[in-house]
Amino acid sequence: MGANIFSEKHQITFYETDVTNTVTPAMLVNMIILASEDQTDSLGVGAEAVAKLGIGWVVTQYKMDITRLPKVGETVELSTQATCYNRYFAFREFWVHDSAGKECVHVESIWVTMNHETRKLVTIPEAVIAPFNSEEVKMIPRISRPKRLTDSDQLMTKKYQVRYFDIDGNGHVNNAHYFDWLLDALPMSFLTRHNLTEINIRFENEVQYHHIVTSEATLMTDVPETIMTKHRIVMENGEVATEAEFHWEPVTQHTDQA
Repeated sequence: MGANIFSEKHQITFYETDVTNTVTPAMLVNMIILASEDQTDSLGVGAEAVAKLGIGWVVTQYKMDITRLPKVGETVELSTQATCYNRYFAFREFWVHDSAGKECVHVESIWVTMNHETRKLVTIPEAVIAPFNSEEVKMIPRISRPKRLTDSDQLMTKKYQVRYFDIDGNGHVNNAHYFDWLLDALPMSFLTRHNLTEINIRFENEVQYHHIVTSEATLMTDVPETIMTKHRIVMENGEVATEAEFHWEPVTQHTDQA
């Protein structure tokens, strides 16, 4: 028997979209995380239950394949499955389907459990993972690392100071904010003329309250088969907090439809 699949409906609101009325990657992450939290709550192993063990779930990487991002007013179906796990890592998938049943987005993600006090990885408790009927495996599916920025890349940069409202219940910057920081380094003229087709983002180090970070990005011009941007978030001490690559296609009438 496979792992449980949980699904729920969601209507895209105006505050989840950008100037093109398209849902933003940050809000897409919030939507799918809400679906996973609703699943964990329904199984009795939600955030409150897990916190009593002194731990919390933390995502370390997302890989998103995007057919199209939904538009304001659309009702979509969000589905998720805690596919498999081993002692330290869990592999969770998400799907977004439109009202016609067509797949808009497929997401693969890797999760760990972290001790709230030590901020260190801990073994995933059996009581926490068992209700999902996930397959126990020796090795979870591998997600390749995002392509890294190099010293020779021409960088676009923006600085940000972490605010109180950027912090979530795990005591660090909510993952959705990274998507805004990463993409905001790109010019508006590029963002409004291109649609995302793929995202690969890996979280390396925690960013916390009052940290100052720099978002760095470059447009790859030597990749003929695709339009790709490489990104990272760097802390003041030089540590890389996040690395990501985004793949794009030019906006056309048929890709811009709801």
